[in-house]
Amino acid sequence: MTNSEYWENRYQVGTARWDIGQAAPPFVSLLNSPQAPKPGKVAVLGCGRGYDALLFAQYGFDVIGIDFAPSAIASATELAQATGSSAKFLERDIFELSAEFPHYFDYVLEHTCFCAIAPSQRLAYVKLVREILQPQGRLIGLFFTHSRSGGPPFGSTPTEIRNHFTPDFEILSLEPVTNSVPERQGEEHLGVFQVTVSNPRLEVGGFRQIT
Repeated sequence: MTNSEYWENRYQVGTARWDIGQAAPPFVSLLNSPQAPKPGKVAVLGCGRGYDALLFAQYGFDVIGIDFAPSAIASATELAQATGSSAKFLERDIFELSAEFPHYFDYVLEHTCFCAIAPSQRLAYVKLVREILQPQGRLIGLFFTHSRSGGPPFGSTPTEIRNHFTPDFEILSLEPVTNSVPERQGEEHLGVFQVTVSNPRLEVGGFRQIT
């Protein structure tokens, strides 16, 4: 269900209901808040048509959007070129990024990827994010916390999200958002998680504090 052919078909037949046609409003609010992260290298996992990637590039981040649906990458690249954005886009399976980008990114941006993969892949997702982030790097995630059965999108609770990411990450914040698009009102949480410094599976050299 979650292979590239499945998602490519969704784009081809026009059933990409996760595509809201704009950057997620909670990300816009974050970048305009006192808590806005400092610019750095960002991986946008399952970037789709690239709206969130373009937003972060607009705020000075060095952005690479990743998706394994060719139509998504083509649309994102075309939009970046049309708007003069510095964001780059790669057609990749996210679970193969560790070898290409080991401990490379300052941030990983999550929006509708964690909910799109099978729940059985979530621990592998956590491992992937940890492996492509620099020590003390951060995941900025807009999580779909609906309680409907089935999927995709597969729902999760804040407690489940915390349990998945701990102890590999310190949960700096995980809060419900109030400015979701109308069809997702009451069903999203925004989280900021930092790679745990004491994680023995991480290299200890070259730490770079991100504030």
